[in-house]
Amino acid sequence: MLASTQFAPVGTETEIVPMANYAAVALELPLPDAVVEKAKHHILDTLCAMITGVHLHVGEMALSYSNTLGSVEGASVVGSDRLLHPADAAMINGMIAHADETDDSHPAAIGHPGCAIVPAALAAAEHNGRSGVDFLKAVVLGYDYYARMNLALGPDHIYARGHGPYSIGGSWGAAAAAGALYGIDAERMRYVFSNVAQQTSGIATWMRDVDHMEKAFHFGGLPARNGVAAAAMIAHGFNGTDDVIHGRGNFMDAFSDAPQRNLLVDGLGSRYEIILTNIKKWCVGSPIQAALDSLEYLMAEEGVDRDTVVSVEVLLPSHVLDVVEDRGVPDINCRHCLALMLVDGRFGFHASHDYTRMTDPAVVAMKAKIALLPSEELADAKPIRQAIVRAKLVDGRTVERRTYAVKGVVELPMDRADVVLKARDLVGSLLGERTDAFFDCVFGLEDVSDIRVLRRFLQ
Repeated sequence: MLASTQFAPVGTETEIVPMANYAAVALELPLPDAVVEKAKHHILDTLCAMITGVHLHVGEMALSYSNTLGSVEGASVVGSDRLLHPADAAMINGMIAHADETDDSHPAAIGHPGCAIVPAALAAAEHNGRSGVDFLKAVVLGYDYYARMNLALGPDHIYARGHGPYSIGGSWGAAAAAGALYGIDAERMRYVFSNVAQQTSGIATWMRDVDHMEKAFHFGGLPARNGVAAAAMIAHGFNGTDDVIHGRGNFMDAFSDAPQRNLLVDGLGSRYEIILTNIKKWCVGSPIQAALDSLEYLMAEEGVDRDTVVSVEVLLPSHVLDVVEDRGVPDINCRHCLALMLVDGRFGFHASHDYTRMTDPAVVAMKAKIALLPSEELADAKPIRQAIVRAKLVDGRTVERRTYAVKGVVELPMDRADVVLKARDLVGSLLGERTDAFFDCVFGLEDVSDIRVLRRFLQ
């Protein structure tokens, strides 16, 4: 492992130099065992999100759109036997990866790295016939650049300008991962970053998306496509500006009022952001995770169920309430998700993605008993995205549960068994007898000489 100081700016060099230098050699560097294992968790989790996402409305639309794109000997599309230019494949798979809200999230950077980085790395690795190890290392690299860019710009500054951090960090992370897999050297890696800076976009109107399509494009499809396209263009012979983060018209000042450029290289090579990324226990929007955990506890320990509930109050961090309040998409509608859990006595992937359940009379009636309340205390609480669920029962009792950390977050990480349990629930019925072989392939990426072996599980 190389110390971060080996990539710190020297003399008059700016941060772009160590960023490019590190990305150019990242596939040659060893990774700590814990990082390798965590990367496999996130790769499996994201691939499972892609496999299930194919069967949702967004996934179906993405596959339909892929049929309008030119087919070349490039990269595969999940749920299809077609091959597309790697940038197009990354876009389609990125949208599919975020279709079902089961993909991972980075709390500090305010991002969903997996749905952008994994599809981008997969497409670039397939196009270049890379090994499983190269693919895994590129994914780790992508998470590092995703998080560092958002942290350097500052998520609050990004939002203040009407942008979304998901597409910004995603584009830069995808570009780093793809650039490494295309074998681009340090000098030309600067051009990759310049190219992707020109493509980086995305505004916060995704919050008003009623069908999850714009959100899936913003979080996954757009950044995955941008990153791969940038790397592919530079690999083809294009060039660009050699320092896009300093000087006239630079990227950092365009997207932030107070960029902290030093954070772009802080801990690079010693702090791996994939370790600091959450895996979701529940296949719903991140702000709903802790609320479901609290209700699950009350149902198991306090006798809360559909027959005993008079009313329910759900306290969420004030700044995320509008993200999950009365949305038209079932898996990012907090009251609907809690109503489903109470009516069904459990909470599963298929029910939470079934639009017909949003008009189920029993669910609608239960939803009317649930109120969402903003909490300034929870907005400032650490770990972030805590929740308090308070239920008034027919026997006169009021019971309450506060969830500080849901299994899968950085403070309470899943182990391999936890990740496999979730993965089996997601894809077991879809892959059938191939399920265990799929898991073995991901956990044995060191033995995969050509990443295209994954096609037999994904296509």
